[in-house]
Amino acid sequence: MATIIGVHGIGKYRYYQEAGNSVAGAAEAMRVKWDRYLHAGLHPGVPHGGERYVTEVAYYAHHLIRPERGKARAQAMDAESQRVLVEWAAQLEGVREAAGESLTGALRWATEWLLGRLEGRAAQFAAMFAPEMAAYLESANAPARARSRQAVAETIRRRKPQVVIAHSLGSVVAYETLHANPDLRVELLITLGSPLGMRNVVFERLLPAPLAGRGGRPPGVTRWVNIADSHDIAAIPPALRALFTGVEHDGLVDLDWIDFHTVRKYLGCGALTPFLKPYL
Repeated sequence: MATIIGVHGIGKYRYYQEAGNSVAGAAEAMRVKWDRYLHAGLHPGVPHGGERYVTEVAYYAHHLIRPERGKARAQAMDAESQRVLVEWAAQLEGVREAAGESLTGALRWATEWLLGRLEGRAAQFAAMFAPEMAAYLESANAPARARSRQAVAETIRRRKPQVVIAHSLGSVVAYETLHANPDLRVELLITLGSPLGMRNVVFERLLPAPLAGRGGRPPGVTRWVNIADSHDIAAIPPALRALFTGVEHDGLVDLDWIDFHTVRKYLGCGALTPFLKPYL
């Protein structure tokens, strides 16, 4: 069977804590879950019997967390995290119409307004999404950015995978890592729930910078498949082919509206099956 590497998304620092601050322990705990989730998509209705699909999950979350980050309350967010939250939320359907000029005005008030109206898991998601995205994209030479990319590059270089599956923020880290290391060869890159095309938050800050308004498939990647829920509030826009050359397929899926954006739903939805079958 081919080697498959995962690159995780936001909110995964707890695996590091639960593993006693062990990167290897966090990565293995996530790999076990990814195997179970992927099995549900590959073999619907068949119980997971311990089959192994994912060789390793490249772990980088510990590079994004500082003691003051990760708190759920908007007051705990630094200015850059608040900016990311507001710029992101401005692209959500109906938010700009409801908030009006406040989105370009009082930043802290707008942040409070948004978090107060995002219900349940959406609010929890926002409280993780903005600080971790801000930490990664803080600057071109931000330590968190460099170390996260290094962690992913080391895993890919060591494992030499044919397939890389990157979820959420992990798609941004994987994209930049593969561009920065053109010697890394990957036959198939699958991005899930990717915010790569998100204007004012991610797209314009990518390394390398988009040329003439378009990014491109990393040079060492043979095929790039993107899959997103059309209502995923992190995947804005859900389709990437209009913004990136070399995207072979934009697959739109319909996941659970309550359990949105999770890697469990993406891996288990079955949309990856036709692309992974040649490797299994």
